[in-house]
Amino acid sequence: MKNIAAGLALSGALLLAGGAWAADYKERTLKFSYLNAKEHPQGLGAQKFADIVAAKSGGKIKVRLFPGGTLGGDVQTLSALQGGTVEMTVMNTGILVSLAKEFAAVDMPFLFNSPAEADALLDGPFGAMLYGKLPEKGLIGLAYWDLGFRNLTNNRHPVTKVEDVSGLKVRVIQTPIYIDMFRALGANPVPLSFTELYTALETRTVDGQENPSKTIELTKFYEVQKYLTVTRHIYNPQSLLMSKAFWDKLTPDEQALFREAAAEATAYQRQISRAQDAEALASLKAKGMQVTELSPEELARFRAKTEPVTEKYKAEIGPDVVGQMTDAIKTVRGGP
Repeated sequence: MKNIAAGLALSGALLLAGGAWAADYKERTLKFSYLNAKEHPQGLGAQKFADIVAAKSGGKIKVRLFPGGTLGGDVQTLSALQGGTVEMTVMNTGILVSLAKEFAAVDMPFLFNSPAEADALLDGPFGAMLYGKLPEKGLIGLAYWDLGFRNLTNNRHPVTKVEDVSGLKVRVIQTPIYIDMFRALGANPVPLSFTELYTALETRTVDGQENPSKTIELTKFYEVQKYLTVTRHIYNPQSLLMSKAFWDKLTPDEQALFREAAAEATAYQRQISRAQDAEALASLKAKGMQVTELSPEELARFRAKTEPVTEKYKAEIGPDVVGQMTDAIKTVRGGP
């Protein structure tokens, strides 16, 4: 009896250890394209995702990473996902407004006070509603990652008040709400792919740009930008996306694996992204950037300047969607 019991226990242990092989996983290799460096929290999250998928599939499914925009910028990558020539990406959620107007909601100026508010909104019914718009556009949304709050840099002069933004040529994401926001602040917004940004700053084609601190650090924008203002004007959630053409080829076990891997990688990615944000700002100061912290009164003036943009997009998105979003944020803040 002891030998039988020991044999059953060993069989059970082997079954657990080899669960990946018992599931219906096929030999697959997929391409995961993203814009930032592999050392960036975006890249670290992608690597964690790839590692989890490899472990859970027993090495059958391999995720090849293509950092730094080597397969193209966001617009090209989005098209490649829809066409099925690239299987995965992670990008700013607001870029998806070209596919469904409701995605503009997450890029409202000064919408969030903290990342926790964004998590609560996007991990709940509102985030699920947004991702429900994507399958008909050839995409599957797996999770929302963190990029952080965006800050303004330039190479002409310190921005200590809202009037200082006037006349600056600022590179912005190729999304209408960014163009409208910086136009409202008095800047000349220049939509441009991230892959072209360093050169544009170096050649003075544009005066400045806006990105989270860690992105500014790892892309070495401090080499071509002198002044940073902590505006925190937009919080950037990132969308972890898969090509629906690829998704539809997967077995149910494989689809479950990818969702589990996305959930585990998301917790890791958010944690490391937020931990590195404050460190990055200190690093940029040490590297010679002149950093300006705006007073609450001056930040209020920035908010007031961008309020017409907020109202414009609220009207375009629709009262039902905006109401659902604002109610969810109020709940997190403990308001009525």
